[in-house]
Formats: sequence, structure tokens, C-alpha cells
Amino acid sequence: MITIRLNERLERTLETLAVKQGLTKSALVRQCLEEFVTRNHIGESPWDIGKELFGKYGSGRGDLSIHRKKIVREKIHAKRHSNEVSFPQPIKISK
Repeated sequence: MITIRLNERLERTLETLAVKQGLTKSALVRQCLEEFVTRNHIGESPWDIGKELFGKYGSGRGDLSIHRKKIVREKIHAKRHSNEVSFPQPIKISK
């Protein structure tokens, strides 16, 4: 059980909303608290929520965080060189 103190304005608003919803003030407060707790996901950290996904599609390389810059440079270099198109040399026609 919990007891809370409300200022007059908030208590009047709560009472008005409870009547409109057809609920008691206590039921309305419970409903609001349940929605708040559900939205804010109290109890589970971001790690707990995603731990089954972390590492699921791993690269098999244990050095990614250490050598990330070098790896990115190598990937960019390989991509640039794989996209290079060699054009045939122009043919010189002599008269």
C-alpha cells in the first residue's frame, strides 16, 4: 500500500478524470502507474534487452576494435581498386 499527497488542483483533476473514465481515483492512479512503468521499462537495462542479438552476426575477428582504422582503410582501398575500369588506349590513325 502507498499513500501520496496531492495538491488541490491535481486532486480535482484526478477526480474529474476518474469520473469521466468510470473509475475510482485509486484505479486511475494504478492504471497510470502501470502505463508509466511499462513505457519506461524499469528493471531491464539496454544490455538485458539486446543481449541475445549482440555478437549474433559476428565477423569471427577478435581484433576489430583494436585495428578498426586499418581495417576500414583496407576495405576502402580494396573497393576503390575493384571499381577501377581500364579503358583501351586510343588508336592512332596515321594518314
